[in-house]
Amino acid sequence: MKCQRDSFESRETESPAVRVRRPGCQRNYLTQMGQALWRLPPRQQQQLQEELAEHLADRGEGGRREPGRDGGPPRRAPPHCHGPDIYHLLRTRIGGKERHGFIDLEMLPPELGITILSYLNATDLCLAGCVWQDLGNDEYLWQGLCKSTWGHCSIYNRRLPAGFSYRRLYLQLDEGSLTFNANPQEGISYFMSKGILVDHPTELAKFIFYTRRLNWKMLRIYLDERRDVLDELVTLHNFSNQFLPNALRDFFRHIHAPEERGEYLETLITKFSHRFCACNPVLVRDLGLSPDAVYVLCYSLILLSIDLTSPHVKNKMSKREFIRNTRRAAHNVSDDFVGHLYDNIYLIGHVAA
Repeated sequence: MKCQRDSFESRETESPAVRVRRPGCQRNYLTQMGQALWRLPPRQQQQLQEELAEHLADRGEGGRREPGRDGGPPRRAPPHCHGPDIYHLLRTRIGGKERHGFIDLEMLPPELGITILSYLNATDLCLAGCVWQDLGNDEYLWQGLCKSTWGHCSIYNRRLPAGFSYRRLYLQLDEGSLTFNANPQEGISYFMSKGILVDHPTELAKFIFYTRRLNWKMLRIYLDERRDVLDELVTLHNFSNQFLPNALRDFFRHIHAPEERGEYLETLITKFSHRFCACNPVLVRDLGLSPDAVYVLCYSLILLSIDLTSPHVKNKMSKREFIRNTRRAAHNVSDDFVGHLYDNIYLIGHVAA
């Protein structure tokens, strides 16, 4: 095959997308993906291997080489790695016949099929459902896609009416997310009108916390207006046994910091400081911390992050300067602890990036 005859240099310079489009490499790509995502119990592996061996024996193949397509030169069997690969399993399921073109998703393991479909948007999924009609009508598939993208919705916890369709719910969730990313209030109103969410701060906070498709700028505007939802969203974070800069990064990953210093940023840091102390009572007692001290340390970490990462700052703050400046505002914090804070920012980067 051409894929196997290529030199090492050509494969290094060739993009992965080009390699996958070529027939032989596409099969190797699917083989590797199947081996990585699908592991069977040993008993099933042995059963499938015996079934595969019977098919190969019926065709008179010795298991060493397989004839190429259209009577071409023999093709070396894919390397065996921890059980049967996806290419041999597919050939076994279709009676040893080799098909041309794209592989039917229905022939793939469910885990692999859902992983592939999870990269599609609502429009592409509907088009895929027209091609693979059995998958398009599989409610378990649509249920998995809904809950993997929108982890929490009020409708999940209610008794579903007769004729309920997770496919329709997926399209409604996608439409509501697009509406939210244009206008947060209209997006939340859309979810409530469809019965997907209830107007309760805890339910709204869980929906925001477990959803991946909400625009962070629109989300920041909505949380600035709904402080009750913000309070519940903060309580969903668990900062137990986390180092302070890492906990602050995790916090700003879900609740993005504003671009300018103001009242909203102060509110976020205040809520984070109280939550961090509540999650780490032993650490607070041993280090002599308090919500006010954590508040000061968070501001120091943000300023240090800007100082070390901004290309406009020529003279970077040294570790000794950071310890001296921080100790002036937080007297009970030890020099060693403040020094570890500096090392974390220096090695990992900005806390609010």
